[in-house]
Parts: sequence; structure tokens; C-alpha cells
Amino acid sequence: MSKKKLLTLVWISFVAYAFTLAPPDKPETLDLILNLSTAKIAGVNPLIVALFNIMGVLPMAYSCITFLDGRSQKIPAWLFTLGSFGVGAFALLPYLIFRQPSPTFQGQKNWLLRILDSRITGSAIALGGIGLFLYGVTNGDWNNFVQQWQTSRFIHVMSLDFCLLCVLFPILLQDDMQRRGLNDSNAFRILSLVPFFGTLIYLALRPPTIEESTSVPAEQVAVS
Repeated sequence: MSKKKLLTLVWISFVAYAFTLAPPDKPETLDLILNLSTAKIAGVNPLIVALFNIMGVLPMAYSCITFLDGRSQKIPAWLFTLGSFGVGAFALLPYLIFRQPSPTFQGQKNWLLRILDSRITGSAIALGGIGLFLYGVTNGDWNNFVQQWQTSRFIHVMSLDFCLLCVLFPILLQDDMQRRGLNDSNAFRILSLVPFFGTLIYLALRPPTIEESTSVPAEQVAVS
């Protein structure tokens, strides 16, 4: 089975599972989302607080790859990436399905791409993600989390979404490593396969993208 067919099957299965087999929604789900979004976390399990915020960190991590990757794609990477801030892998999987291999970066980076390509940005994302993980693990109530995972669609699907985003990230890294001249680096290759932590550390340590000195049509200079 080809990669595109496998990813399509994963996307369809995830959507079908989330809306048919996952636990039902709770009446208080909307209030919980609003409270988490506005940092009103008194009485909320720290594991849920950490997971909710990590689901914002992971799309930031993907942005550091997809906005650069999207320069040579026919589909707008920014649209799928921004969508992932709201619905995670539901939005990113279609991009992974339809994107084409992109081992080089054509043209010059604009200001946004330079920020996303920076080790400072990658390090900030890494520190935020690891800090949230440690906060949740050390302060969270695991029994309560398991109970909510079994009874709340929001918690259940968000947890699966987290796992899926961690597993899918290496798909983009093969091309990203080539764009940075890392295709022969076993250390970065192994690091890229470590779920979550490997992703964050990769962003903090990766060298800058190599800019190819070829002309790029004006319409492609905008953020892809």
C-alpha cells in the first residue's frame, strides 16, 4: 500500500472513529474548552491542561516545517497548518496526503520563514512543549484522566489526536533534513523518529534551511 493510500485510510478511519465510536460528548465540554482557552484552570486536572496546551504547541512545531515545505507545493500549506490549531490531525492529514516530495528550498526565505526556520523559535517551542509535559505528568491525576478519557469525547479524541500528530511528524522530516543537508546524519535521523521529544529537540538543534539560488515566480514568494 502506498503512503498516500495509507494516510488516506488513517484520515478516514480517524474521522469515522471520532464521530461514531468515541465516547459521547458531555454537556460541560464547551465550558471546559472555554475555560482552558482563557486560562481558567482552577479545579481542572493538570494533565488535561497540559494536553490542551500541547495541542497548540504541536501545530507550532509543524509550522516550522510545513511553511517551508509549502513553498514548492501546489496546495496552500498555511491553510492546513492554521486549521491544525483548531482540529489537529484532522486538518494536517489532507496536506500530508496531497503534498509532493520537496527535498530542496527554492528561492529566498521571507521574514516569516526566517522566524520559523530559526533555532531560537525551535528552542522556544521545545521548552514550552517539554515544560507542559512535565507539568502535566508531575501534577496530574492519572485516575481522573483515565476516567475522563473513557467518558468524554473531547478528552478521548484530543488524546488520540496528540498521539497521531507525534507519529505523523517524521513524514515531513525526510525532506526537511535534505533541505538542511542532514540526509547523511544518523543522529538527526534517529532523533526525528523519537515521538514528541525527538520532534522538539530536532527543532532546537537543526541547522538553517539551504536556500537554492534559483529564480522563483513572484506569486510563490508569498508564504505558501
